[in-house]
Amino acid sequence: MQKASPASPMGYGMDAEQPYIEDVVRAFVVATVFWAVVAFLAGVYIALQLAFPALNLGLEWTTFGRLRPVHTSAAIFAFGGNALIGTSFYVVQRTCRAALWGGPVPAWFVFWGYQLFIVLAALGYVMGYTQSKEYAEPEWYVDLWLTLVWVVYFMIFIGTLIKREEPHIYVANWFYLAFIITVAMLHIVNNLSLPVSIFGAKSYSAFAGVQDALTQWWYGHNAVGFFLTAGFLAIMYYFIPKAAGRPIYSYRLSIIHFWSLIFLYIWAGPHHLHYTALPDWAQTLGMAFSVMLWMPSWGGMINGIMTLSGAWDKLRTDPGLRFSVTAVGFYGMATFEGPVMSIRQVNALSHYTDWTVGHVHSGALGWNAFVTFGALYYLVPVLWKRAGLYSTRLVAWHFWLGTLGIVLYITAMWVSGIMQGLMWRAYDEYGFLQYSFVETVAAMRPFYMIRALGGLCFLGGALLMVYNLWRTAQGHVAGQPAARAAAAQPAE
Repeated sequence: MQKASPASPMGYGMDAEQPYIEDVVRAFVVATVFWAVVAFLAGVYIALQLAFPALNLGLEWTTFGRLRPVHTSAAIFAFGGNALIGTSFYVVQRTCRAALWGGPVPAWFVFWGYQLFIVLAALGYVMGYTQSKEYAEPEWYVDLWLTLVWVVYFMIFIGTLIKREEPHIYVANWFYLAFIITVAMLHIVNNLSLPVSIFGAKSYSAFAGVQDALTQWWYGHNAVGFFLTAGFLAIMYYFIPKAAGRPIYSYRLSIIHFWSLIFLYIWAGPHHLHYTALPDWAQTLGMAFSVMLWMPSWGGMINGIMTLSGAWDKLRTDPGLRFSVTAVGFYGMATFEGPVMSIRQVNALSHYTDWTVGHVHSGALGWNAFVTFGALYYLVPVLWKRAGLYSTRLVAWHFWLGTLGIVLYITAMWVSGIMQGLMWRAYDEYGFLQYSFVETVAAMRPFYMIRALGGLCFLGGALLMVYNLWRTAQGHVAGQPAARAAAAQPAE
């Protein structure tokens, strides 16, 4: 085992002498929990729309096509984005032993500016004002606003690193920094567009044809790589050691993990464009780099899980840690499945099917959401100065409901997706397609119902978390009056 870095999170607790800026972090925690419920509720509703089309309600604003990007953006940018910005503000202060650069004002600008971006984007999706790309990016005026907010966010983070009192930069901050810089680059390039009018919402992309497709998937896959992977790995590298009471298993491995992941991920996007007009060499390049991503991804997974060496008993007493470790397992599974699906022959079966949907949600729910839940269960008692969570039993119920929901969801989509792919390529003895498209849709309906049931389980677990965290913030402990619970709070 590599000796822990001097800047390991194990070295820092709540520093009474250090005036950390925590109000804005608390606000990001509240926003993360709020947008989580919105995202999961929207996901359940659109899953039910696919199983029961009458739920589209016959209105243009409530159709699946309008609400699907609302769900996607709420899950990634609202829930995930607030979790990443909030935890980065918390982690960078403690691992640098310095308050946020610029004080509370720019940090609050980032908070409220980011919430405004989320609301503007959601309204644009519902009203039909988007750039009509794969991820249904909001229109140009929303992009410009987000760029301003992101620049201030970057200045706060890098400024805090520069003014740090700890000479070493802990690895979690490297992952946060990669997430901040690369997402900025992806956002600016992919959203280059020319507005039709300064007073109108419509704009035209700077790219067209296969160039637009390549730019879109350079953005799309690296949004997964740097927003949903690198950023959440930063959460893993800080909160698992803190919750486990152990240093990271191998600091040297974490550095290798960082640099190999950063170098390889940026090239993997073209594997989304197999069998298209994109040149074969570019498709093969994307596939090759995707397969090579196995190595750094599993190196990081091993590093996260092995951090519990000597502390496995904590999984019995700390249900929040159970979320974090299970998330690392889902990270390993998703980063095995992704490279397999990038292989051209496998992609011929999987692409455009529900297999891809199952793969995405095994990562989004199992990795991103679970590691965030683990961080939230750690943060709320610390930020609200409570002795512990209101109820560890509710955390356990949340864990098992969430796990059941993920299993139902991804197994239904795996079966549905493979069935889709096989039905689409089936021919009869005369060389005609054996199944019409509507027959494949009818065959998928039972699996869509199972998916909706899985989503309901996941949403139910999240609602238990909301109640648990709310009671924790109020100072309650299950089975104990609030006054006694408050008296048990640790001194700062």
